[in-house]
Amino acid sequence: MRRVMVEFFGAVLGFPAGLFSFMLLVVIGYWVFVILGAVDTDLLDTDVDTGTGGFGAFFPGIGLGGVPVTVVLSLLIAVAWFASLVGTVLIDSLGVDSTPLLIALGLLVLAAAVIVAWAFTSGVVMGLRRFLPNQRGSSRKDFVGQTCIVRTGRVDREFGQAEITSADGSSAIIQVRQTGDEDLTSGSTALIFDYDAEGEFFWVTAFDAALDPGLS
Repeated sequence: MRRVMVEFFGAVLGFPAGLFSFMLLVVIGYWVFVILGAVDTDLLDTDVDTGTGGFGAFFPGIGLGGVPVTVVLSLLIAVAWFASLVGTVLIDSLGVDSTPLLIALGLLVLAAAVIVAWAFTSGVVMGLRRFLPNQRGSSRKDFVGQTCIVRTGRVDREFGQAEITSADGSSAIIQVRQTGDEDLTSGSTALIFDYDAEGEFFWVTAFDAALDPGLS
């Protein structure tokens, strides 16, 4: 039993599982404090629904938007840790003595763990979205018809971000795309005319203030 425990902790603290072990402890500690009521569940959820900065802007770009950031991070770290631990145990069972080969195998396991974690989390997120269709859809579709300010050097079919200000005065960074070749650069004003639910971005076009009925 003692030998098993020693081997287990060796695998947990070894490469590459050790990279995720500390993060997993942080995740466990976070949820313990959440259960005890000592930490707010929105600690990292900075306007996730609208993709405001930080993780909230990153995860939608890799298909993990629409659910709280804390849930996504927790799943990613937990699954990556488990997958890397299994990979570490398999490497140890091979009895490899070559250090360069061990490093190479470790890097391979690390990459595989990240991919597995993303695939698993993506599947869970897709399932959770079905239970939150109205919350996610209504908040984003409310932006259609509003103007935004481009915050990236360009906006095309593959790339672009813009800042939009809600009626309550709060601002959000959203993913935007355009169908044409209009000159949309940083500081340009654009009009949001549609939302792509699959790609999780807004379609925009150049906005002429003279056409704004509110100014006429």
